[in-house]
Amino acid sequence: MPQPRKRLVSLAETPYYHCISRCVRRAFLCGVDAHTGFDFSHRRGWIVERLQQLTGIFAIDLCAYAVMSNHYHVVVRVDREAALAWSAIEVAERWQRIFNGPPLMQRFLANERLSEAEKSAVNGWIATWRSRLHDLSWFMRCMNEMIARMANAEDRCSGRFWEGRFCSQALLDERAVLACMAYVDLNPIRAAMATTPETSDFTSIQQRIQQPDATVLARFSDQASDAAAIPCRFPDYLQLVDWAGRAMHPDKKGAIPADTPPILLRLGLDAPELLRYMRHRPDRFVTAIGPVNRMRLFARAVGRQFIMGISLGRRLCPEPG
Repeated sequence: MPQPRKRLVSLAETPYYHCISRCVRRAFLCGVDAHTGFDFSHRRGWIVERLQQLTGIFAIDLCAYAVMSNHYHVVVRVDREAALAWSAIEVAERWQRIFNGPPLMQRFLANERLSEAEKSAVNGWIATWRSRLHDLSWFMRCMNEMIARMANAEDRCSGRFWEGRFCSQALLDERAVLACMAYVDLNPIRAAMATTPETSDFTSIQQRIQQPDATVLARFSDQASDAAAIPCRFPDYLQLVDWAGRAMHPDKKGAIPADTPPILLRLGLDAPELLRYMRHRPDRFVTAIGPVNRMRLFARAVGRQFIMGISLGRRLCPEPG
């Protein structure tokens, strides 16, 4: 049974989440349909452009993405503190880059004199919009609704383009974040759509390699004081992705290369378990990934007695001792 989003997301426990949206019936609505021969690959570009637009509006950082033929993945960091620090004017301007605001809000932005009742109405809208601008569900809603409208207009039809809900997965420590990011970036290689990270179209790893100065993607930093950055140096992450991609090659199934990257040792990630996770079936989507103690704390935070993924968390993110 689908869980309400409040039982899947707790920003108090982690700001990092892995989300997946699939096309209805998993049809090839963003790639080449083998049955009809129609090529919808250009829609993958729509998704990347919309992701980059929304991360410039929401208090949500884009850590990793991969757009496939019938679904897409994102790993995001929700920056609630940034949204709370925005001025009322900045909140209004950001929200109105997506939706048309009421005429009264235009008067507020023009610094016109407002009555007390009008000020109260404006303050109510600002509070609502501020909460939505760091809300994962609103981010995905704004993402998917526009793509669905564009695709339906192109197809001259109506109805669902995406499945009813997106899947979300909490990433509870740096090992879970980096393992999941690598999993997402390597999707085209696993699907035999590419042979190297740099040739993996519509992925964050390709964008980071080709556009190293791009600001639409979250920064990497191994400085503990830099809480807004992905907790790793980019060269280390690149080495992790390259190693995992080669280790998953069909000719090396199950083999662990001798040049295991040092980042695995520093993070306490077990190489065989990481590769096992990289090869797991996408339909086995657990609620959260991380150390078992963090998973239990997360379960309590979202009001659940049981949470899927305990065995994966125990293997992938073992606790010391």
